[in-house]
Amino acid sequence: MAFGFFKNIIQKFTGKPVDWDELEEMLIRADLGVPMTMKILKALQERQNVTANDVVEVAREEIQKVLPLDNPPLRPFPAKPKVILMVGVNGTGKTTSTAKLAWYLKSKRHTVMLAAADTFRAAAIEQLGVWAERIGVEMIKGQYNADPAALCYDAYASADRKNVEFLICDTAGRLHTKHNLMAELNKVKRIFAKHDEQAPHEVWIVVDATTGSNALQQAREFHQAIGLTGVIVTKLDGSGKGGTVIAIQNELGLPTRFIGTGEKLEQLEPFDGRKFLEQLL
Repeated sequence: MAFGFFKNIIQKFTGKPVDWDELEEMLIRADLGVPMTMKILKALQERQNVTANDVVEVAREEIQKVLPLDNPPLRPFPAKPKVILMVGVNGTGKTTSTAKLAWYLKSKRHTVMLAAADTFRAAAIEQLGVWAERIGVEMIKGQYNADPAALCYDAYASADRKNVEFLICDTAGRLHTKHNLMAELNKVKRIFAKHDEQAPHEVWIVVDATTGSNALQQAREFHQAIGLTGVIVTKLDGSGKGGTVIAIQNELGLPTRFIGTGEKLEQLEPFDGRKFLEQLL
């Protein structure tokens, strides 16, 4: 995460005038995104004799305006499965995050079913199957290259029949520029609606914090194509800058719901805006 980011600013500018170009570069390199960077600079330039502490104060205020400090808990419905569709590009940790989310929900005493809707990679089906066995949850899978939408349709029917509270669907990683694959995600959404017109109830993109502005671009394209409801940010274990969380929230209004901080099953936790702000200091 961008731990100590504000501390770096204080060290850089204490005892000397703020260099606006240098500050702009620091904010953008922290993955805050250009719009948030401009907001912070504009608010600062309205002040006289700006100090390093002013920079931190204003940056904190501007971030706090857009970052939800409260993250609503994930609750089941009383009489039907809650469907969470996991999407994103390859290599972000989507399948692992799907397993971690199942583990998290099971640890909260919820019933969970997984759907291996990444039918294009046999390895993905096997990987999720290993996780499902380890966690102790049922997984619905089909043949390699089977229709993901049909598999998701069957998975919902099974989850509904068995009174499962959460159905988490791991979809194939796809580049946001591949329009045919994005259209396929819309087909999956339409299939769920045959069971429940509100399903999928959550569509979460998994992004890698270390990819910086690419994560924002991915979220932008997926949101435009299928409509996202939230974000899971992986690799926030020191290697990734936390600015991605702020940039996506500021530009797209999409809250970060969970963050991944390591490889272990339990290293996925609900995003805490207050804690996040503290760790920027």
